[in-house]
Amino acid sequence: MTDRNSVAGKRVLVTGGTAGIGRATVAMFAKEGAHVMTFGRHQSSLDESLADAAGVAGSAEGLIADVATAEDMDRVFAAVDDKLGGIDLLVTCAAIGAEPLYEMAEDDWRRVIETNLIGTLAAARRAIPRMEAQGGGQLIFVGSISVDIKKPGESVYAATKAGIQAFAETLHKEVADKNIKVSVIEPGSVATPMQECSDDEKAKAIADHEMLFADDVAEAILFAATRSAGADIVNLRIEPVRQKTH
Repeated sequence: MTDRNSVAGKRVLVTGGTAGIGRATVAMFAKEGAHVMTFGRHQSSLDESLADAAGVAGSAEGLIADVATAEDMDRVFAAVDDKLGGIDLLVTCAAIGAEPLYEMAEDDWRRVIETNLIGTLAAARRAIPRMEAQGGGQLIFVGSISVDIKKPGESVYAATKAGIQAFAETLHKEVADKNIKVSVIEPGSVATPMQECSDDEKAKAIADHEMLFADDVAEAILFAATRSAGADIVNLRIEPVRQKTH
């Protein structure tokens, strides 16, 4: 049996780490001893996320930035270089929900694509040469089972997540010889701010095994990040026992 690798001391960038799955991931990796950087668009949410990760074995710090803009992504990676001294692991959690295409204004559906899909590619584009120069690393992209279930109302959102999955599975083959692992985590329904229901409704859905905690997905991300050197989790699907598919 191989030993579980540790993330202690690893330099980790989490996109979208100010809410939901990203926030849970920041706290969990910092607790495991990683040095984590994250960012979001709102200072109050960033402060709350960093407070969750305070007083643990690792560390967490962040900045205000928008994953959908090239200029902000350049600032984020400049901060990674300056504060972390490099990057061992990229976890992309930044995403926003969407309505059916025909119910959205042009600027709104383009914003979803720029955030969910282009933001993911932009982060990977900046991480890969840094990882290659140091001898390796890992990219973990948070996708969605919306790619598989194709639920009505999620056409735009599913398109972005399908793009991430196809990108990741192809990239996995392109960067293997650079000693860079590539993984996709596909969550089902998760009790995050993206869900359009009250906190009480989320609590009931969790109790009825119809929703996951954000920590459940963060643990799946941690699992992918702690396999042996020769093992790569290409796709990991995690969903509640009673996942709704329509």
